[in-house]
Amino acid sequence: MAATNEDTIATRICRILAERIVTGELEPGTKLRQDHIAEEFGTSHVPVREAFRRLEAQGLAVSEPRRGVRVATFSLEAVREVAEMRAALEVLALRHAAPHLTPSILDQAEEATVEADRARDVRSWEEANRRFHRLLLTPCGMPRLLAAIDDLHAVSARFLFATWRSDWEVRPDHDHRAILAFLRQGRTENAAAVLERHVQRIGQKPAKNASGGAFAIVG
Repeated sequence: MAATNEDTIATRICRILAERIVTGELEPGTKLRQDHIAEEFGTSHVPVREAFRRLEAQGLAVSEPRRGVRVATFSLEAVREVAEMRAALEVLALRHAAPHLTPSILDQAEEATVEADRARDVRSWEEANRRFHRLLLTPCGMPRLLAAIDDLHAVSARFLFATWRSDWEVRPDHDHRAILAFLRQGRTENAAAVLERHVQRIGQKPAKNASGGAFAIVG
């Protein structure tokens, strides 16, 4: 029972710290102090260490000898690596999900696209965009694959928030609509090709972020 409770606490700590990292509340390079976090959550060091391990697995934190655990930094190369990984894994998931996509699921995905197109801030856009992808991929029925994709989406969201903390621009997503159109026609490979190209655009076009780095985040 104690182990289960510690796992639940670790999950909660990981979720909250991940949200702080993704949104930029905890900036790259910030030291994650085990004592402070244990005190904040009223727990022992055991679930905190497990939360740190999960954050490292998600690419949101790094552990360094004699320096402890810090919020991971990122570069344009890291952005593009995530894009390549997402493209490969999401195409795989879509191919397995396609036979199980119902008209209702596709309608919900279209609603998510409309919400994203109308989003007035980066958080609203990211939530709608992630919902679109999840709706189309979840029917693949491959939980490990979906968990890996979720981790990559979290990292993508971090890049997104770093780039677009202000001056968000409303933008229609023609790729999402093309993917839906092909899926409604039963043309899975066409949809997969658009999805792959769509995700690989991440990091390809320069856009200055708050720190002066160049990142273009779509997908």
